Amino acid sequence: MTVATHESRRVRHPLVFRHVQVLEVQDITPSMRRVIFGGEELAGFSSAAADDHVKLFFPVNGEPLPRPTMGADGLQFPEGAARPPLRDYTPRHFDAAARTLAIDFVLHGDGPAATWAATAAPGQLIGLGGPRGSMLVADDFDHYVMVGDETALPAIGRWLEELPARAHVTVLVEVADERDRQAFHSRANVQVTWMHRDGTPPGGGTLLLDALAALPLPEGDVFWWIATESRRARLIRQSLVARDGVNAEWVKATGYWQLDPADD
Repeated sequence: MTVATHESRRVRHPLVFRHVQVLEVQDITPSMRRVIFGGEELAGFSSAAADDHVKLFFPVNGEPLPRPTMGADGLQFPEGAARPPLRDYTPRHFDAAARTLAIDFVLHGDGPAATWAATAAPGQLIGLGGPRGSMLVADDFDHYVMVGDETALPAIGRWLEELPARAHVTVLVEVADERDRQAFHSRANVQVTWMHRDGTPPGGGTLLLDALAALPLPEGDVFWWIATESRRARLIRQSLVARDGVNAEWVKATGYWQLDPADD
């Protein structure tokens, strides 16, 4: 009998800063916009895992982005230059031959990323750093459970596209309303449950926690992946690992955003 090993592993990538140019903008749903970047500086870019993240650097007041150098404390910008705001985003799709990178932006709030994405247009330049590393989750689990809000959709969509046909997957997703549902494409056996906040603010309510509590434990070895607001992600993980039959080493929970900026 063959025993599954579930050998997940981390890989590191060289830390490179790139300037990339907007080539195309696509509205996926009313609250999700896909921006496709290109440029010669994408040569050598690598993203090995579906939930990788890159740092995007946004221009300040329309000024050209300064090019940082790598110092002992990380990226250092020229003296006197305004340090651009930066945010973490998931590489949704990378085409090495065409040197194009698609990134999906949630259009809510008034932060630098959402504000920029709302008016993104071909020809604009931003900065891109990373990814610095990738966590390659083993593809031989009996079942995968993915739990998240709209900020997790890029990683979920990419992961479903990359899983083999033998995989069995349960997806629990919370979005603002029915208009924010997306069509997923996968060779795997996938069951998706959509939950709508319908007026409840993002980060409020207990839809994900309740749905996960009501979910019967899938049979076999299960990998659990959770990505949502940081405090909720911790709460969901704590509730999950307290259940009999859940292996805490096979649970990965990540805070993709913060409701409270003071939350560490």
